Order: sequence, then structure tokens, then C-alpha cells
Amino acid sequence: MVRILGESSYACAFLAKKGLSMKQKSFLELTDVNAMLAAAQDEAMKNNWAVTIAIVDDGGHLLGLRRLDGAPAISAHIAPAKAHTAALGRRESKVYEDVINGGRTSFLSAPALQGMLEGGVPVMKDAQCIGAVGVSGVKSSEDAQVARAGIAALGL
Repeated sequence: MVRILGESSYACAFLAKKGLSMKQKSFLELTDVNAMLAAAQDEAMKNNWAVTIAIVDDGGHLLGLRRLDGAPAISAHIAPAKAHTAALGRRESKVYEDVINGGRTSFLSAPALQGMLEGGVPVMKDAQCIGAVGVSGVKSSEDAQVARAGIAALGL
């Protein structure tokens, strides 16, 4: 399941001698990505929703993409952008959509945030973002529902 970086035996031994500890960081493994893709796909298919599902790491880098039959071609660009935005912002992409709809249209120029529509959900473990899921193809609230179903597969 979710692994922790920072367990080098040499580094740990050196720091232990100094009375220090190494910082540790969780990350998504391939098995996690596959489990989330499968769970999100199951949720979409249960509802007959043709969507694209994207999973990224905490830096917004693509780890997995699944475009279901009938999903619009543009959704293969939008889903990763939503996931990227959720990962970098450490919050659901809907937050940015709400800010813009609330009148702060200048936020459209925020750097590196491309998918400021509902449907991007961060994957949180121990109050840290370790990745995100972005979904595109149906109503934004339904996209978010599919993303949350994918994250639920990790049991975090």
C-alpha cells in the first residue's frame, strides 16, 4: 500500500548517533494507483458515466490515466489538469472554481493551476497530500464523486 520514503539504513544510523531522526514521507505505489483506477472506474460504470480518470503524485506528475469508452477526447486533458491542481493546491479543485465564481476572476491567472473545475480531489495521508485524482466527462459533482470513490479504495 502507501509506502514511506526516507528509510535509508546508513542515513538512519548516522542520524540516530546524533540523536536525530530522518523525516519520512508517504507516497503512492503502483498498486495504489491501480486500486484507485479500478475503484473509480467501477463507480463510473455503475452510474453509466463515460469519464477519464487521472491519478498524479504530490507534485502533479501523472501516474495513471484511464479513459473509459465514450469519454470525450478533451476529458483526457481536463482530468489530469484537475488532478494536478488538487495535488499542488493540497485541496479540492472546486475551491478554486468557487473563488473564481465568487468574483475573483484574477485568480484565473494563478500559475501552474490549469484545472480549476470541480473534479480534482487530493489524496491525504496523515494530513499530508500524497497525490490526487482528477475526473472529467460528466457533471463536475459527478466527476468528484468518481474521484472520491477511487481514493476510498485506499482506506485512508
